[in-house]
Amino acid sequence: MARDRGVDLTLITGSGPAGRVVKRDVESARAVVGAAAAALQSPAPPEGGFQDEPLTAMRRTIARRLTQSIGPVPHFFLTTEIDMERAWEARAQLKSLGEAYQISFNDLVVKAVALALRQHPAVNSAFLEDRIRHYGDVHVGVAVAVEDGLITPVIRHADRKGMLEIAAESKLRAERAHARKLQPDEYTGATFTVSNLGMFDIDEFTAVINPPEAGILAVGRIAQRPVVVDGAVQARRTMRVTMSCDHRVVDGATGAKFLKTLKLMLENPLAMLL
Repeated sequence: MARDRGVDLTLITGSGPAGRVVKRDVESARAVVGAAAAALQSPAPPEGGFQDEPLTAMRRTIARRLTQSIGPVPHFFLTTEIDMERAWEARAQLKSLGEAYQISFNDLVVKAVALALRQHPAVNSAFLEDRIRHYGDVHVGVAVAVEDGLITPVIRHADRKGMLEIAAESKLRAERAHARKLQPDEYTGATFTVSNLGMFDIDEFTAVINPPEAGILAVGRIAQRPVVVDGAVQARRTMRVTMSCDHRVVDGATGAKFLKTLKLMLENPLAMLL
């Protein structure tokens, strides 16, 4: 099958038992090769004309999920600004200890979100038409942009994991996402999602909820901004986050209390160790 499709088996990572290459691996490899070849060979759209691009399976799924969300789900949005000076210092101190202690700001956010969800179980819920499901476990989805769309690897039991464990798992999941090697159990089952566009210099934005989850947190960049502290204006590193809430599950006060806890965690990183 690989020979007929022009696929080099030595370049495929098998997903079958004991790493064996199976039919779906050859099919997916062929799809990736075909898409790459098409991208290289496709001519630029003619001036004054247009060029149609067929939807990939991922883009069709994204379109379907967004249609299920933005229409039927009554969104409302809550934004707050978080002082990240202590988080900045804590990360710098860990970074100075060596390669084994490297964490990202998104890892800090994931951990803080997980702990806040544990304290506010109403947010860690889902709307299921005739009932609201409250989850006993905290599984945080982390949105990752890939070549032709978006996928959300899941950090399971994030509230129980240490920062370094979350960092290692997030890095591995992101690498597997970009390599298109994620298995379904690695990107399904989230109870809440974090979407971070700070690395693209976005100050703030609103994200669309991934049903049946009751919320998603949109994270902007960390930047130095003028802040009034004890009556004096100072330049401090701050980060803006916006929570999209499903109003059928999360009320305004409930979402505000969740963000207050999240803000407390990130402004006082040591609180995440308690």
